[in-house]
Amino acid sequence: MMQVQEISAGAPVTRIRRARSGDAPRLMEMIAALAAHHGDAGTPSLRAIERDLLGRTACGLALVAEHGPELAGYAVLTAMAEPQWGRRRMELTHLFVAPEARGAGIGRQLVAAAVAEARSQDCGRMTVGTHPDNRKAQALYTSLGFTPQASAGKRFQLELPAGGALPAGWV
Repeated sequence: MMQVQEISAGAPVTRIRRARSGDAPRLMEMIAALAAHHGDAGTPSLRAIERDLLGRTACGLALVAEHGPELAGYAVLTAMAEPQWGRRRMELTHLFVAPEARGAGIGRQLVAAAVAEARSQDCGRMTVGTHPDNRKAQALYTSLGFTPQASAGKRFQLELPAGGALPAGWV
């Protein structure tokens, strides 16, 4: 059996793990930074992070990258059923590395951990979307074996206000 040894050579060591409750404030900062990067006025909250990524009824999973003593990046995964194919699909919905930590391979490590998580959940494939102009992300995913997919067509949404009325014309 091969022995694996961690060698740091003075650079901070990066460790990828599942997010925990104490990570929520830094996770919220990184989520806001990713939203801002995409020109979105995101509204992350500690309550939503706890509910959606960390809590008992979470609908997603967050992985974080500890780079030295700091959290320097994160990924969010959401498993989806594909009953027509008899399998699950894992969607990588967020991938972010703090600007000061970029270039250290953290994004690649987060994607590798996301793939491992998807396989552990018996997913048959992983998907990820990028902004059409984000050539760096596209190059990363291609270098990791992801293949471009044709658009599946238009997607639609229905806003579901908490406690409010649904839009006019809703049956």
